Amino acid sequence: MVEHQTEQSRFVINVGSQQAVLKYEEHHGDIDFTSTFVPDNLRGQGHAEKLVHAGLAWAREQGYNIQASCWYVRLWLDRGR
Repeated sequence: MVEHQTEQSRFVINVGSQQAVLKYEEHHGDIDFTSTFVPDNLRGQGHAEKLVHAGLAWAREQGYNIQASCWYVRLWLDRGR
């Protein structure tokens, strides 16, 4: 389950004692997704995809102009998702 931690400007999936994280920064109506991190042993299980899907859906609902410094989020935006 994806948790939105607004005070830390991030989306998180907790798996045991580990976390997959999507971080963002807000700037006057713009949002920049800055990084996605998934621990090595959790990669390939769809965690990054779930984080990006949740983050983009939230940003669109809020009416933000979306930017992506993070290559993984940029890949999703380039694909039109």
